[in-house]
Amino acid sequence: MALVSAGCAAAGKYYDPDKPNRTPSGFRNTTPQEPRASLLKWQWERLTQGLPKAPANNYHFPMATPEIAWLQANKSVTSATWISHATALLQINGMNVITDPIFSERASPFSFIGPKRKVPLNITPEQLPHIDVVVISHNHYDHLDQASVEQLNRQAGGPPLFLVPLGVKEWMAGVGITNVREMDWWDKTSAGQLDISFVPVQHWSARTLTDRSETLWGGWVIRTADGAPHPFSVFFAGDTGYSKDFKDIASKFGGFDFALIPIGAYAPRWFMQGQHVDPEQAVQIHKDVHARRSIGIHWGTFELADEPLDEPPQLLAEAVKKAGLPAQEFTVLKHGETIKLD
Repeated sequence: MALVSAGCAAAGKYYDPDKPNRTPSGFRNTTPQEPRASLLKWQWERLTQGLPKAPANNYHFPMATPEIAWLQANKSVTSATWISHATALLQINGMNVITDPIFSERASPFSFIGPKRKVPLNITPEQLPHIDVVVISHNHYDHLDQASVEQLNRQAGGPPLFLVPLGVKEWMAGVGITNVREMDWWDKTSAGQLDISFVPVQHWSARTLTDRSETLWGGWVIRTADGAPHPFSVFFAGDTGYSKDFKDIASKFGGFDFALIPIGAYAPRWFMQGQHVDPEQAVQIHKDVHARRSIGIHWGTFELADEPLDEPPQLLAEAVKKAGLPAQEFTVLKHGETIKLD
């Protein structure tokens, strides 16, 4: 009983009757989620059906040769580099921003068990330019990796600014990271010539069996400040199911030059529907937020669900075609690939 009471107290720490996402029992989504499907049923299906199936190319994904020297020197060209999973390096107006960094071999609290990296990492933290800002979408292990944030915090030239959801600042302090700003949905902060806002998406949080929804989750809007020499706007969706939040985001911000939208970990739909979009829903998000160009993330790195690792890009291409969009308007990058967005 003491454990239950302690959990409830932690969950209600941020309760605010004027904030619909903050309840006495923890945070909640804008759109109520369906009752949680059976995890045991899903794991039994995986075991008995031999899922996930291996990709036809046996994990030999085409990989880019990272432009390390260019990335380290770049101060003027707007660019995006997909490192892996939901980790991307954004270079905007001379600022270096990294999303949900994970450089570890496993998306897990343990080094010996848990989802293992299936495609080799070809950009290390040491090869990155000095990172100015790190944005964290939520505290799941494949998005908030302790070793990775600790390594970035130790970078030469001083730690980056870590922007995190409500509740995560305390965890950061516990691992020695103090240059942290904690944000609620629709909060806005500034870093250099960037204005950065935290926005709602459809997901959840947990790092243990007893702390579900005790910290917030969300996406990030990154825009150059008024008067910046090269105006640019980015939407990073983090990890999400489909909801009306994306139309709300577009209503507030008007649209985006570029978006990073998850396309993987969607099968089986009966289990993943409320928390992970499939490629067709990802295309709908692209349209909802009025993105000029989008890149699919959250695929091809860790086996988190039942689809083969190489399937999401195939289904994305079909969904883009079905939606009548140009093929390059929403596509994927190779691991380590950089695109220049000027």
